[in-house]
Amino acid sequence: MPSSIGSTPSSPDIIGAEDQLMVDPTDERAAIQAAMQRLLDGTPQQSTGRLTIMQLAAEAGVKRWVLTHKHTDLAAQFRDRARRTGPTPTAFQPLQQRARDAENRNRRLHAENTALRSQLSAYAQLIHELATELERVRRSAISSSATQNPVHRLR
Repeated sequence: MPSSIGSTPSSPDIIGAEDQLMVDPTDERAAIQAAMQRLLDGTPQQSTGRLTIMQLAAEAGVKRWVLTHKHTDLAAQFRDRARRTGPTPTAFQPLQQRARDAENRNRRLHAENTALRSQLSAYAQLIHELATELERVRRSAISSSATQNPVHRLR
């Protein structure tokens, strides 16, 4: 069993050592504030861009607990600014509007497609009925002409 005596904080035998390393809070705060601004501007570099604490932590390159326990003021500030911005960053709002427009157009096209299919079915049924009637009239005409003209019957 490896001894932790003389081990460095980055040794693999110290569980969670990376969480306990002393990091300059000023650098951490600056990274969080920069990440906050990128997310609110809609220009994420290391996250999905969603306005959540998890994504802010990912964007800043810090653990979530750093925001929720250590820099609670920054977490609160981010939540407040995100709430005012809405769930979608300003930069993504035109794309969201395009998506809504596309969904509306898709619904209209689907309704139109359904109506056209119904109309097509009615036309197909009508064509079938007319073709059947035409065939009946032709047979009737042939049988009546054959009974009236015996020469025609021999052909």
